Amino acid sequence: MRDIGVDPEVISDAIWLACRAPSLYNSQPWHWVVDAAGIELFAEPDRAPARTDTSGREVLIACGAVLDHFRVAMAVAGWMTYVETFPNPNNLDHVATIGCDPMDFVTDGHRQRADAILRRRADRLPFAAPPQWDAVVERFAEDQTRDVRIDAIPRQAHRQLADASAMTVSARLYDSSYHAELLGWTTDVAVAEGIPASSLLTAAESERVDIGRRFPTVRHEDRRGEIAEDRAEVVLLSTYDDTRHSVLRCGEVLSAVLLDATMAGLATCPLTHITEVPASREILAELIGHRGHPQVLVRVGVAPGADDIEPPTPRRPLADVLEFRV
Repeated sequence: MRDIGVDPEVISDAIWLACRAPSLYNSQPWHWVVDAAGIELFAEPDRAPARTDTSGREVLIACGAVLDHFRVAMAVAGWMTYVETFPNPNNLDHVATIGCDPMDFVTDGHRQRADAILRRRADRLPFAAPPQWDAVVERFAEDQTRDVRIDAIPRQAHRQLADASAMTVSARLYDSSYHAELLGWTTDVAVAEGIPASSLLTAAESERVDIGRRFPTVRHEDRRGEIAEDRAEVVLLSTYDDTRHSVLRCGEVLSAVLLDATMAGLATCPLTHITEVPASREILAELIGHRGHPQVLVRVGVAPGADDIEPPTPRRPLADVLEFRV
């Protein structure tokens, strides 16, 4: 790959923005290197919550999401990107090499999409129902690829989703290592990684959201009391196989879905706990007729008011995730 010819400050700014991408427990399991070959993205599986992500799939989903966020960030800076995934067969943690070409014009759409990165966050509170859901689903369908399918789960099947979510709690009830890891990634104060307590739910809030990972509950004033039960819609992202390439692509599609929803004024919350337990993952597969390997769910809805929207979770310092070797 030829010299990328991009100002290092532009790359730094784009990676800073890209690292707003979601990851399991806000673990941010990625590392960027800029060298003569291009812009390199590496997975950092040692940073991931290994007891939760026993398959390593969620590391790749996170890397796919940060990769797509990076393309969005470079586009708003006036650069088109082209990507070679898994360029080194001897190092499967080398996720991508990225090159750049100048773009002819930066549109308002590019700017709005980059702005959506800053506005998006995982909202675990109950949602009001999203309006014009069929139109939203049609927009999501445009994000599908030959590797990744997107299914809107019908409202009548949400009971099965809730049962599958509850099944994950039962399956891990006595898993001390899992619960210790879960607790270890939640914090009372905002730090560079993990989930701050302000982003978690009280016991009462948790009772009104029946499709979600069960984090330790926190004590503060209950929010969105006007929503008696969660009315979120749910989409399921699946791959046609479980290869590293397909799972990475799923992360890219997840990024696209989250940004599309944010641009439409909707709140989202990605969920992977149901796909971590074989029995609950099988329930998801049955819901789509076994036409794919379930990877991640996304709750989508309306978050009424702005007073209960928490600030974005912190991210690791740029110096920890980016290295220049040129």
